[in-house]
Amino acid sequence: MAKKPRSQRYRKEVENSSKKMDDNAADYLSDTHTIVSLVSDTGTNISFSGNDDGWNIDNGDEYNEGPDDNALKNAEMRQQRLNDILKSVDDFCSEKRSSKRESLLRQWFRGFTQYATNYSSKEAIRSKLDDIVQACQCGIKSRSGLPAEQYAACRVLEGVGILLGDEEYFEMIYDPILKRLVQSNHRAVKVRVAALRAIGISVYIGVEDEVITEQMMDLCEALAQVEYRGNSVPSFLRAAALEVWTLLSTTINDLFIAGQDDVSTGRGLMLLPLLLTCLEQEDAPELRSAAGECVAYIHTARLQLGDDGNNDNKWKQGSWEKSDFEEIMAEIEQCFVDLSTQSGHYMSKRAKKEQRATFREYLGTIQDNSSPFLKVQFQGGSLELNCWKDIVALNFIRRALQSAFQIQLFTNPTLQTIFGVDANVLNSANSQYSQLEKRLFLSKTSEASKAKDLDRTNKRRNRTNAKNQFLAND
Repeated sequence: MAKKPRSQRYRKEVENSSKKMDDNAADYLSDTHTIVSLVSDTGTNISFSGNDDGWNIDNGDEYNEGPDDNALKNAEMRQQRLNDILKSVDDFCSEKRSSKRESLLRQWFRGFTQYATNYSSKEAIRSKLDDIVQACQCGIKSRSGLPAEQYAACRVLEGVGILLGDEEYFEMIYDPILKRLVQSNHRAVKVRVAALRAIGISVYIGVEDEVITEQMMDLCEALAQVEYRGNSVPSFLRAAALEVWTLLSTTINDLFIAGQDDVSTGRGLMLLPLLLTCLEQEDAPELRSAAGECVAYIHTARLQLGDDGNNDNKWKQGSWEKSDFEEIMAEIEQCFVDLSTQSGHYMSKRAKKEQRATFREYLGTIQDNSSPFLKVQFQGGSLELNCWKDIVALNFIRRALQSAFQIQLFTNPTLQTIFGVDANVLNSANSQYSQLEKRLFLSKTSEASKAKDLDRTNKRRNRTNAKNQFLAND
């Protein structure tokens, strides 16, 4: 029989691939999918800088409140662009194409996080909040919607939760929208993870009711198990559940996390056996890291309880001796030791380096009771954090906002309160350079940046030559 032309074979492969994606939508969205890149309707590629802490956007927009003459004009331009984005909210549900709806949701996320830098812009978003939530619900529940659209809708809700989060907003998005999405086993894993993180940040930012916090932690503990409602839980969702659990645990009393008496036992202590099994799972590095961070915070919470002077107390400050959990903590510590020195060819060199560094820090916390240290560099200054409570919040919020993190840190009073920074100091440090000076001295294409890159290249070459010197001697 004659072979079919290449065009017909290719068309059939595409049709079979599309049918497979429709039959199993949960496998369609890649775990590396993100919202930071965007292709507009006109075909112009609009993307954020590769660094999550970047200021500049590739199409020329720049957050700048420096002493240049265009500061007021730039603020008005951002407000106008935000208003243009808000006008598209009304027509969202009438749009039939899923790709178009996804593009709009990406623009909303970018506009809300990048342009909402003052009170008037946030109030403009608040005035359209009901329509925004309804549009995101439409994107999630649409029968023609793809997982990429559902993911973008969850990310928009997550970003708005940081900007305007309160208990009323949590009630708007939790039960009718995101709770069912998280619990739906047939949805894409990345979509369920984004929905869970949106719920977590809305509770962390805007909910003060401990009952709601406890209920969310119950959900996270259930999702962190190997099985949930008779179905196996993907490792990425389990890792996200542990991250949200750790974030929410920073808002409640340490006694409820790591305390133990004749009446009750802390939630974190009951979670230790599960965390040990997560640390022993070889094929899920993201789950291991989330479990290690959770253990580090539980140990810190126990450390904060201290010794109340009672000789019959089951723990001392910084010690698990004579407690019911001494043995399991010893096993966890040994896992940390193994992971901090692990080697092998089944992992990339970069992944091994990151894992070793991460678990060395966790190991220092539970072995030596040492405080972690993280320094975040940004234009005009830096932010230094030395406790797990702040570091957990930083990692979660920075991952949620991505390239808009620094913008919101400079303008969002809620984030400034969380990290204990002074808005006046931040803005004064940022205003010491004009827009032109930032481009000349601080951008990645500046002469200073090029000189630093050249110096690193020369040092790397010298190290390589030194290692290979024995070849020349022979």
